[in-house]
Amino acid sequence: MRNTIIIACLLAPLAACAPQQQQNPAQLKQETADATARFKSDAKAVAEGVKEGWNRNNPLDINSASKDQLLHLPGINDERADKIMRGRPWHGSHELVSRHVLSQEEYEKIEDQITAK
Repeated sequence: MRNTIIIACLLAPLAACAPQQQQNPAQLKQETADATARFKSDAKAVAEGVKEGWNRNNPLDINSASKDQLLHLPGINDERADKIMRGRPWHGSHELVSRHVLSQEEYEKIEDQITAK
């Protein structure tokens, strides 16, 4: 019995080396396409993360920011983002207050995150 267990333990790794069953070409093609799609999606997510990280410490230019970028600012909704975009060009970010797009309190929440170039 003990010898059988020892032999089984010695032969188990060899089973992993046994030839695998051949995949048919259509199945291999589909698996390759699926892996490529996953890689492409992952690469896009990494690129977006790098882009976000790169810009994280840089103030957002309200004169060139996209609506999506403006919407990521605290307190900025669709209506305010549209007003910011319609009011361009801005000579300074504080104009958002003087031109009644934001209140002073709302502006103070984002003033360190924006600029007007």
